[in-house]
Formats: sequence, structure tokens, C-alpha cells
Amino acid sequence: MQIKTITTHPYNDQNPGTSGLRKKVKVFQQPGYLENFVQAIFDSLDDLTGKILVLGGDGRYFNRPAIQVIIKMAAANGFGELIIGQGGLLSTPAASHIIRKYNAFGGLILSASHNPGGPDEDFGIKYNVSNGGPAPEKDTNAFYQRSLVIDSYKIASIEDIDLDHIGTHKIDNLSITIIDPVADYAELMQSIFDFNLLKQSISSGYITLLFDAMHAITGPYAKKIFIDILGATPDSVINAEPLEDFGGHHPDPNLAHAQELAERMFGLAPPVFGAASDGDGDRNMITGSNIFVTPSDSLAIMAANAHLIPAYAKGLRGVARSMPTSQAVDRVAAHYNIPCYETPTGWKFFGNLLDAGKITLCGEESFGTGSDHVREKDGLWAVLFWLNLIAIKRQSVTDIVNEHWQKFGRDIYCRHDYEAVEINIANSIVDHLRNQLPTLPRQTFAEYTVKYADEFSYEDSIDGSISSNQGIRIGFENGSRIIFRLSGTGTVGATLRIYLERFEADASKHNQNAQVALATLINLAEQFCEIKKRTGRTEPNVVT
Repeated sequence: MQIKTITTHPYNDQNPGTSGLRKKVKVFQQPGYLENFVQAIFDSLDDLTGKILVLGGDGRYFNRPAIQVIIKMAAANGFGELIIGQGGLLSTPAASHIIRKYNAFGGLILSASHNPGGPDEDFGIKYNVSNGGPAPEKDTNAFYQRSLVIDSYKIASIEDIDLDHIGTHKIDNLSITIIDPVADYAELMQSIFDFNLLKQSISSGYITLLFDAMHAITGPYAKKIFIDILGATPDSVINAEPLEDFGGHHPDPNLAHAQELAERMFGLAPPVFGAASDGDGDRNMITGSNIFVTPSDSLAIMAANAHLIPAYAKGLRGVARSMPTSQAVDRVAAHYNIPCYETPTGWKFFGNLLDAGKITLCGEESFGTGSDHVREKDGLWAVLFWLNLIAIKRQSVTDIVNEHWQKFGRDIYCRHDYEAVEINIANSIVDHLRNQLPTLPRQTFAEYTVKYADEFSYEDSIDGSISSNQGIRIGFENGSRIIFRLSGTGTVGATLRIYLERFEADASKHNQNAQVALATLINLAEQFCEIKKRTGRTEPNVVT
């Protein structure tokens, strides 16, 4: 195998966010851009010689050529074995599982998650460590620092690998195995849930379902699990073929983007259960007949009912949520006297808690839930969890939600996203908010008196690391909250997310519209941050 060392120059914008490096495709197509970042990762890893690297992505545009480049660079840098999903495909949770199952050194996942795909859209790459989870901040910081000074990269002169046929290729000391991307993951799901009960419930017609794969990675997974194994009808899975541009749609599983699913679930004669997943398969949206379940409520309901699921029958060791996620799961944890942890946004912050055995279940308001079965959020796992609950409880989604609210109360909650805000304006909004924090406590606005106003900082209870500037919080005496946070998942400008939450104990008010119930908080959020005033916008891009 001939190995070349190619001279390069550093780029100054390769700082990975909470979910890796995400840029426009054309940025990644610059000479040496992808190669620099991959080499910066490899240079920052200890003793990778002879180790196993897992490789795959969500199938978006540039996935295949990027994989061929990474194969050649991995060969040149001394890896001993590559495990790659057929067609270059692997969902993020499946990649996490494969890293863990085959004791891999780590993995490279090619995805920009829920962002659009295509020649003019987004691409991304992130490194997952040996526990199957995203690289922690100390590692991503090392990748970035190396990228700022890199002057060369290594690449092997070998032919492109056939990604479309399962089998093993040997090149000198390197073994490259192309695997079925679905098989290991489907086997894992069958070890967690009661598939016999699900088959019976689906075949009898008690459960009818509709899953929208959004022309993203979960199509093959959904067809294998829901149709081939569980016996659902072929039309139960829609938009099932992964496409490089996701069919021109935005593969973000919410009511705004999963329109076909939403129309069916809120139309005439809807199925009992509906769900969607995103570009790389780690997010989920849960719906029932004429009901949408917020991700925060979904996490809390899962926690309250986990003992009914075979894999969690012995109970939960603890739960965790990201700071902006509603406090609904906190109430469940308090009721069952189990620990509840509040972390920054980003799945890597759950990894230490999972590895230490402190939690079993975790989730974020951004349509992500997961458990200790992998070290990523997992969309299809969440869908199967809900299907299993419906089959066991013999209740509709609406009845399950209402029963939960009657027992624990309802945290009325929503998120307003202002996307592609000019960076300077976004930073000025955050500065404006920061300047108000010292004076807000004890002030009263309508029926809301400010109890605290701060910027969230997190000290990891396992490794002692500190993560600062994780979102601005304004909390009120009655338990309501407004949270402001700049998201790091976009590639154009900045996304300002505004999270609004109010607890309602009165069951007679549980079914009120969230936007109406939160109207005062929505107005207060604008008063505090002035995003409409500063941007000239009249409403958020997405409300969830």
C-alpha cells in the first residue's frame, strides 16, 4: 500500500459544535477541507494503530465520496479494521451500537442530522469514542486546536471500495468489512421490547401505525422492523427510500416539516399511532390520533412507565434531561425517589452518567430520547417504546398522556425557533439578556415574579469538567421558566431558541392550547430579548 503525505494549509473554522462539524457541502468540498479535519481527529487520538473504526452516515449528498476519502486516510494512518454500513449507510444510534458491540476504537458518523441535504445544503462529520457516544469536549477541543496548525495529511493510494455489497476486503494489513446496516440494530431492539406482543397487537388491528422516514436513514430500519418483523402493512412506512437531498424536504421530525404525517394523524380516520424520525435516525416525533406529544412529555411518560418494558422491568437507576427540557420528568423522578440530573444540551453530557450507571433514561426537548442501550439518542427505539406501551396498557396515546397529566400535572411547554439570525444580531441579543440578569430577580411582571436569572453552567459529576455559557435562564416563583439559547446545529447564521414552560396542576386546564396558556410568557420573552424588534421578524420560523 503506497501512502502519500499531502501538504495542506489550515482552515480556521473547524471547531466542532455539540454534534460535530457541520458546514455547507461546498465548504467541505474545498481542497483539503474534509481531509484536514479527519487528519486532525486522527492526530489527536492515542494509539489507533491496528484498531477498529466504524464508518457510515445518513446517505445525504457527499456521503459516498467522503467515505471513500476517509477509508484511504484511515488506511494511511494505521487502522487495522474498518466496519462500514452497506451503501455507506448507518443511522447514528446503529453506529453507536456497532461501536459498542464490536469493541471498536471509535467511529466517524457522516451526518448533519435534521439539517437539509443536497449540493447546496448541509454536511457534517463527528467522531464517536469507544463507548459509542459523541467525543467529549476535551477531545473536540483537541481536534479544533490541531486543525488550526495542521500542515499535512496522510492518504493511501488505493482503489475506491465497493460499498454496495456485503463482504470483506483485505488490503495489506487492513480489513474492510461491509455490513448490513440494519441487522445488528434490529437484533438489539428485539432484546429490549416485547416483539411477540407487538406482532399480536399489529396483526389483530389493535395498533395501526404510520411512520414517516422523511426520505432519510431510518427508511430501511423501519421497513425491516415494522413491516418484515412486526408484520405491519407496507403502507405503514412512508418516504422510506433514503435520498441524497431527502426529497427536497427538511428531515426534521416536527409538525412543521413532517407535514404528510401530520395531515394523516390530524385528519379523518387517522391511525392509532404515528411517528417520524430525522436525517440520521436519532430524533423522534410521537403522535396519536389527533394528538402531538411534546418531547418533554414523552420523556416523562417513558420514565413513569419504563417498568412495563421488558428491558427496564427492574426500574430506573436515574434519569437525566437537558436544561431547556421541561421539568415534567423531574416530577416523575421525585415521585419514584430516583435521581434526576440536569445537563447542558448535547448528548455527550449524558454519556458519563450512563457509563457510571447513574441513569438509565435520558432525553432532550429537541426530539431526542434514549437509554443505556446505546450512547446516542435513538429515534426508532423511542417509537418502539411507545408502541410497546400502547400494546401493554391497551390505551390510546391520548389516554396515556391524559392519565399522566392527571397523576403528575402538566408542564405546558413550547419552543420558538428563530433560524438563520445574523450572527452579530444574535450575539447582541445574548449580550442584552446578560446585562439584565443582575437586576431581574424579585421583579414582578404580571403574575410572574422572577426568582432567579442566570446563565447555566454545568459541572460534570463524573469527571469534574465545567461547561459554561449553556443558556440563559429566567425562573419565576411559580416554577415557570423562560430560557434563551443559541443553537450550534445550523450552518447559516445562528438559531435563537426560546423555551417557555408553565406548570398546571388543575386537570380541568390540562387540554388548553399551549400558545394561549403561555401567551404572557411569550410576550415577556420578547420584552426581555427583543428578537422581533432587533430582526424585524414577526414570528418564529418553527414552533414546537
